[in-house]
Amino acid sequence: MNILVCCGSGLGSSFMIQINIEKILKELNVEGKVDHADLSSAKGVKADIYVGTRDIASQLYGLGGEVVSLNNMIDKNELKEKLSSTLKEMGKI
Repeated sequence: MNILVCCGSGLGSSFMIQINIEKILKELNVEGKVDHADLSSAKGVKADIYVGTRDIASQLYGLGGEVVSLNNMIDKNELKEKLSSTLKEMGKI
């Protein structure tokens, strides 16, 4: 399973979310590859789940994977809740 975290510039904020997702996947005992990219590069990357803040999430729909839209990128509880829900819907947990 591939997860791509997207942000406007593809640097700090998406990398921070990537690290948090990797921790959550480990806690949930789910195998997956997590990467980060800027929004324009995301269109060329195939992923099972795309993660972004609500201001860019609408641009992630239609890329072929599930979309996790975050209201607050530093809220680890929101990230875990939404990612877990998506993984359950996909039958991964």
